[in-house]
Amino acid sequence: MKRVAALYLPDWPIERLRQAERTAQSSPPEATPGAQLDALRTAAAAEQEQACSVPRGGGWRPGARWAREERARQIAELPAHQRPSPRELGRREEAAGNPFRPMQSDEVRSQVPAGEPPIQFLPQLAGGGGPSRSDGGGAAPQARNVRQPSPAAAPRPLHPALRARSPSPSKLGEELAPLLTSIRTGNRVLVAAACPAARALGVRPGMAVTEARAYGSGLDIRPADPAGDLAALHRLALMAARRWAPSVAVEDADTLLIDLTGVAHLHGGEARMARRIVRLLARRGYTARIAITDTPGAAWALAHFAARDAVLICPPGQHTAALAPLPIPALRVDPAAVELLRRLGVEQIGPLAAMPRAPLARRFGGGLVTRLEQALGTLPEPLDPVIPREAIAVQRRFVEPVATAEGIAHWIGALVPELCAALEAAGLGARAVELVAERVDGVPQRIRIGLARASRDCLHLIRLIARRIEDVEPGYGIDAITLHVRRAEPLAAQPFDERLDEEAKPDLAPLADTLATRIGPRRLWRSRPVESDVPERSVGRDGVLDPPERSGPKVRPGDVRQLLRAAPPDPWRPDWPRPARLLARPERLDHVLAELPDQPPRRFTWRGRTIRVVRADGPERIAGEWWRRAAETHAVRDYFRVEDEGGHRYWLFRRGDGERGVTGDLSWYLHGLFG
Repeated sequence: MKRVAALYLPDWPIERLRQAERTAQSSPPEATPGAQLDALRTAAAAEQEQACSVPRGGGWRPGARWAREERARQIAELPAHQRPSPRELGRREEAAGNPFRPMQSDEVRSQVPAGEPPIQFLPQLAGGGGPSRSDGGGAAPQARNVRQPSPAAAPRPLHPALRARSPSPSKLGEELAPLLTSIRTGNRVLVAAACPAARALGVRPGMAVTEARAYGSGLDIRPADPAGDLAALHRLALMAARRWAPSVAVEDADTLLIDLTGVAHLHGGEARMARRIVRLLARRGYTARIAITDTPGAAWALAHFAARDAVLICPPGQHTAALAPLPIPALRVDPAAVELLRRLGVEQIGPLAAMPRAPLARRFGGGLVTRLEQALGTLPEPLDPVIPREAIAVQRRFVEPVATAEGIAHWIGALVPELCAALEAAGLGARAVELVAERVDGVPQRIRIGLARASRDCLHLIRLIARRIEDVEPGYGIDAITLHVRRAEPLAAQPFDERLDEEAKPDLAPLADTLATRIGPRRLWRSRPVESDVPERSVGRDGVLDPPERSGPKVRPGDVRQLLRAAPPDPWRPDWPRPARLLARPERLDHVLAELPDQPPRRFTWRGRTIRVVRADGPERIAGEWWRRAAETHAVRDYFRVEDEGGHRYWLFRRGDGERGVTGDLSWYLHGLFG
């Protein structure tokens, strides 16, 4: 029977901002965007250590971690009085149930250990009766908690590291101001998301920000990032597809649909799997609710409108009765149809499901009927799962070890075409390729090459890898050679010139790859102009090859910027000559003989050598960038181009204008050398 879980993250945008703040405080400033999910991936990997250890796609039958042969052999060799007890091994002895009888809710409830998140089980319902309503309108069906802890039972203490990473909600509410995110819709600025503290004040998503400010003066309002939230949710779906279930789909901006058919038993059952997912997300600061039922539509509806606890499990075949008391918006239909049904007096799914379908389709369209039938299970609702990209690698194992450079080069020439064929099938080009040679003694030899531009040219890759064969130490021999694609980019068809007599532009990518292989990629870069008057800030490092041309920002119709026809000014002004070699840091000059306030030096000492100036040009005055630092508000530099008796030309400057002491201390520095 098909079983689907809906993972609902009600405060995903707000908690993602909170997690980004905590990551920024605990990590260096150069942390990459999206690093807040790295710890979640690490925690998921640690959680996976307790689950199935079989690699994906291997065709092996699943087994437990404690059943490894090495561990079992070590335990078997110990004397009987020294062997660990089954409880220490994580096992327990209990009578096996009937494998053909589904587990009842009481049996699952008895297996919930103390301190676990409460699970809400919908009661078994008879065929003709429906669940009783605890309140009016769209109230959820009457549910009973799995576990009612006694007052004397103490909660299980958290690990100190987990306690430090996941503070209590009350502590967060005391230390942090209520957080809102705003989004512009036309001429209005609306609330996109609100934290629980803000919602407690009365702020709701869709409300105007000006109205939300009336509920509290200490609100923290930040711009929303819907694209970033969706990208982070997509990364979470990829992680779930690798760790929990192979079929995971992104349904909304805050919901994942997980197909548990044939998967839940690998994680200890539906209840245990759901608890582990909720605990994992809670440790990283994310609030989650999970509903498990037979159809994706019912799972989405129960997770959003009926889940009172962290986990809600609907017994198989009971989703129709569970949906009956829920409101119409739980079907994910058009708000206009919801409002019209409310005017007609239909506010719950139960009365709507009892109506004939033909009048509903004529009055409200086929969308309402389709959603209703999909939630009830009459019509299928296929999921659009995210597909994790499998790593591209080719391997060759040898019967006899290979120990010569010729043998390694031969097998590199045989493996690279296979790697290029795999890249072509995936529509990718390699940017970083790593060769791993596994030696007999278990010490791997690694060669990593990078490419300035994505490529899958076999001959070029073979030449780059062959130049690094001398770095491989075969030792007693190599058992296997593997080529891994560590970084790849989409590689589509390249444009070409229409005219045959047009001279083709030279491709510098092979030359850049060859130089980077010899001297290292960090010693090869291209100067990039930066818009700044200060010389040391006007040059930046960039990739070896020119980046693709990017179009400017879109201009609205009627914007005065459309009248500009001139090209943007060049950051490097040609009428202001700059030296061919700019020192990393200006070097101070000694024994400078110069006439103030605006005359060039006649003599100076640099690196212990006295230099006499015969020709000079200047000064070129450069003021400090006061908007960057307050210390540069009055800073002034006067630059001169000077030439000595031997024809060498220097670029030096004096700090200060020679008249006001606040502009500088009149010290001289050498900043560059002309060619």
